[in-house]
Amino acid sequence: MTQNKSRRMRRLFREDGRAVIVAIDHGGFFGLQPGLEQPGEVIRQVAGGGADAIMTTYGLAQHFVDELAATGLILRVDGGVSRLGTRAWRGRRTFSVEAALRLGADGVVAMGFPGAENEDQNLRDLAELSDECGGWGLPLMAELLPRGFEGGDDARLPDTMAAAVRIGAELGADIIKTQYTGDVESFRKVVAGCFVPLVVLGGAKMEDDAAALTAVRGAMEAGSRGVAMGRNIWGHRNPRKMAAAVAAIVHEDASVERALALLE
Repeated sequence: MTQNKSRRMRRLFREDGRAVIVAIDHGGFFGLQPGLEQPGEVIRQVAGGGADAIMTTYGLAQHFVDELAATGLILRVDGGVSRLGTRAWRGRRTFSVEAALRLGADGVVAMGFPGAENEDQNLRDLAELSDECGGWGLPLMAELLPRGFEGGDDARLPDTMAAAVRIGAELGADIIKTQYTGDVESFRKVVAGCFVPLVVLGGAKMEDDAAALTAVRGAMEAGSRGVAMGRNIWGHRNPRKMAAAVAAIVHEDASVERALALLE
């Protein structure tokens, strides 16, 4: 199974060991999002701009097979809650590894919330998923956020973030997705303690292109292996160009200024 996992990892990361992953899984929690009215067209645009993989839901993976054929596929396999319910995360496994493989997924993704309410159940779910993925040779991405979406006073401090991503790696995740701390030096401490590839999420939509690309550049300088961005790529006025700008930083070590020029 190790060979299968290595082959699938190569579908997600290029030869340089880096990846531009576009997260289009928001609808499973939020429902319809502005900019995702026609997901097939969005997938085509970001793939054309240089996305290496798409992270998405079971439903989109079922219905947009042709559009997803050009990229790696990471399937969201947890959830079962929505923005209409309680704000506390009580999501659980929603799909099996076998279901992901039937759709041709190259990897799966699930949340990990150390320090949050129900962390005992959440982290046990993540460990069980890790074990199942190992048996099938399927890479697991763990989205690690200390104390969950709600956070807290110290939830995004470098030491707390470093502890969270290390827990995810220790539980067997092959890739860690987490939040950028905001500056190169503090995030370098987070990356240093994580012995598996780490990619940064995009977070809330930024209206300032320079700010979004500066965050990507800073994360890469700190040792991130790429990004797993959503709104700041597919929610951009030109998703294809924004994907290309991010890819230039990730894969070509482009400056923010050069990346911004690609948006013109």
